[in-house]
Amino acid sequence: MSASGTPRLALFALGLLSLIWGYNWVVMKQVIQYVDPFDFSAIRAALGAATLFLVLVLLRRPMRVGAVRQVVLLGLLQTAAFTALIQWALVAGGAGKTAVLVYTMPFWVIPMAWWALGERVRGLQWASIAIAGGGLVLVLQPWAMGGSGFSNLLAVVAGITWAASAVLAKRMRQNHAFDLLALTAWQMLFGALALCVVALLHPSRPIDPTPYFFGALFFNAVFATGLAWLLWLYVLQRLSAGMAGLSALGIPLIGALAGWIELGELPNTVELAGMALIVGALAMMSMWQLLQTRRLGG
Repeated sequence: MSASGTPRLALFALGLLSLIWGYNWVVMKQVIQYVDPFDFSAIRAALGAATLFLVLVLLRRPMRVGAVRQVVLLGLLQTAAFTALIQWALVAGGAGKTAVLVYTMPFWVIPMAWWALGERVRGLQWASIAIAGGGLVLVLQPWAMGGSGFSNLLAVVAGITWAASAVLAKRMRQNHAFDLLALTAWQMLFGALALCVVALLHPSRPIDPTPYFFGALFFNAVFATGLAWLLWLYVLQRLSAGMAGLSALGIPLIGALAGWIELGELPNTVELAGMALIVGALAMMSMWQLLQTRRLGG
């Protein structure tokens, strides 16, 4: 394995992932004008899984996967719970603000990875966690919770759920040999089945079959669900769980910028300060981790 090749490929994967997931916050916010959030979550996950299985067939890759119970759990966390929570949060929450709250995920990954993977918290990580915690308080503004308070809570819980799935995926890779594409496809299928059950049990309005709905569905199924989760699991395979989360810094920035440009979402002064603290803390930890990696690499 090339020491220089792995970081370069991981960097490219993270850059592509940032563009796809960053802009998708606007797409997910807009599409709920035409479809119930749980219906859309179920459809996009099912089509995403179908896309990945088609790729498996075309590439003649093995479809078998071990540790089925863990794969099911990963699908329930990473695909079902996470997808439903963010789509639900966007019903009342802004695209940019929701993106920033969900991407507090790295700060939940760190204590989870410490407990489950033995990845210790060191150096500036402690200060970064404290700064991000202050930023989270400013964004949530618990002293002035309005109509979006529940959406904010959903976004934070989505970040915690994503963190748990990231640590689980990393631990699975340590204990079992998985084909990355097969693992992504199967966990997405299990998550999609759970989302379909939720969508069927939850009363919803009829789908409005507009061109935007079909365009959003295609973008989410093929790019934001199928391709992006494959990229994410690839990054987890190449980097530590903490580093993978920290390096995804560009995604909430792109989401907030796209929400401002396309949807006119302007955070108030306190929210903007909180977002800046969270993003700054992420940047601080990313820089610290890069310095540590270079030092260990000689």
